[in-house]
Amino acid sequence: MANELTKEEILKEIVRAGKDPAYFTTNYCRISHPQRGLIPFKAYDYQRDLLGDFNDYRFNIILKARQLGISTITAAYIGWLMMFHRDKNILVVATKLQTATNLVKKVKAIIKNLPDWMQIADISIDNRTSFELSNGSQIKGSSTAGDAGRSEALSLLVIDEAAHVERLDELWTALYPTLSTGGRCIALSTPNGVGNWFHKNCVDSEAGLNDFYMTTLHWDVHPDRDATWYEKETKNMSRRQIAQELECNFNVSGESVIHPDDLAGYLEKVSSPKYRTGFDRNYWIWESAQPGATYMISADVARGDGQDNSAFHVFKLEDLEVVAEYVGKPTPDDFADILFNVAQEFGNPMVVIENNNIGYAVLKKLQDKGYPNIYYTTKTTHEFVDPVTAQWQSNVIPGFTTSSKTRPLIIAKMEEFMRNKLIKINSNRLLSEMKTFVWHHGRPQAMRSYNDDLIMSFAIGCWVRDTVIVESQRSVEYSKEFIGAISTSKKDLSTSVPGMIGHRSTKESLQKQAAQQYNEQYIALIKG
Repeated sequence: MANELTKEEILKEIVRAGKDPAYFTTNYCRISHPQRGLIPFKAYDYQRDLLGDFNDYRFNIILKARQLGISTITAAYIGWLMMFHRDKNILVVATKLQTATNLVKKVKAIIKNLPDWMQIADISIDNRTSFELSNGSQIKGSSTAGDAGRSEALSLLVIDEAAHVERLDELWTALYPTLSTGGRCIALSTPNGVGNWFHKNCVDSEAGLNDFYMTTLHWDVHPDRDATWYEKETKNMSRRQIAQELECNFNVSGESVIHPDDLAGYLEKVSSPKYRTGFDRNYWIWESAQPGATYMISADVARGDGQDNSAFHVFKLEDLEVVAEYVGKPTPDDFADILFNVAQEFGNPMVVIENNNIGYAVLKKLQDKGYPNIYYTTKTTHEFVDPVTAQWQSNVIPGFTTSSKTRPLIIAKMEEFMRNKLIKINSNRLLSEMKTFVWHHGRPQAMRSYNDDLIMSFAIGCWVRDTVIVESQRSVEYSKEFIGAISTSKKDLSTSVPGMIGHRSTKESLQKQAAQQYNEQYIALIKG
């Protein structure tokens, strides 16, 4: 083309390309095609729109499906920025150095394959992970480890596959000051669950709470993709893979403990509490105590001065519904007072408190107040012991012990209840915690910087209700059946003992006595 253009025309083309990254990319960039080799980069409409966004907005965040050429169009923009601007400093960050380096290689290839007359700056320094142009512009690829770019003033920060970069929130805190002189940022990624830096900034961008301009690109923005392509592509993919790789769906893409479909069903049925009360208005009540109803309270205790919260739930056992809930940061003494007052409000039901170090302080204060219906377990087996018997046994401790043995059990019980729609949840606070409650290295836990206090309180309640209370009820029924199976003789049998009144034992009297005994035990167990 150089032979066809005069010097004046070449100058005009250089000026035009320098002003418009889309013109530069579409007319002069060439990329490597796996089958066709080096070909002109004919950007699609959505790619050209991105080039305009990169130029118009200082901060861009792109939620994308896979294989849309977003990394390639970003490389073309970086090539344009470096070629036509002096002293630009670009840093590419990714979870792996190789990923960041691949983008640097794409930029280098685009610059090297420009027409000779368009290369107004030469590559003066060329390394494996970086290179520099003769006009002072430079680019470097880095992993998230170490001091990536922290001491440099950046013109552009590119975060590739941002949702997959661990601890990106901390890295962003360190890198953001390097953009303070007017630097720009492009963050692009497929989704990878909720709660991470990428998800939070996408959500905040949509709500207008940060400076990022968000673009969402689903699989079908590509003109060559249709329903037939989608059916073929997804044939051997799981639902979670489809959500992550093609549909830009945050909620389904993460390895959440509670399935997103189950969460969605519960979220449709949340309701506002009838009362918001307490010293911090964090005690929410959906239904006041009902005469004749049976309740249970489960609680998780925190110090009250950190990031964790203390929380409790009030379960209505007949309907298996959470009718009241609290989460906040009271001191252990204040939390004990709150629990005591709420328990009295609901008829002194069984109170199940997680007995960590701080939990013991709450339990001790409830005991000092004379609360009659605290949950007790044995020290070694963690089996339930009723409050009356607990007073005479030395190997019994108050509260519920969350350990490596019991934690998986209570989480599994909670998941079972929700999967089978066995419990009614009114609280959006609880469900919001479940969105960020994920499997991490095989352990269920809250994502970094999120809480699971309401979840743990709720899970303890689910487990106790199903294993202690239900099993105790079954014991009553089994005992009734056993007594009912006893055969009796028609002959009178004297059971008189000297000094005592004689007694005639019959099937009916045994049944009546046993039923009364076990019913009394069961009622005491769940109602106090």
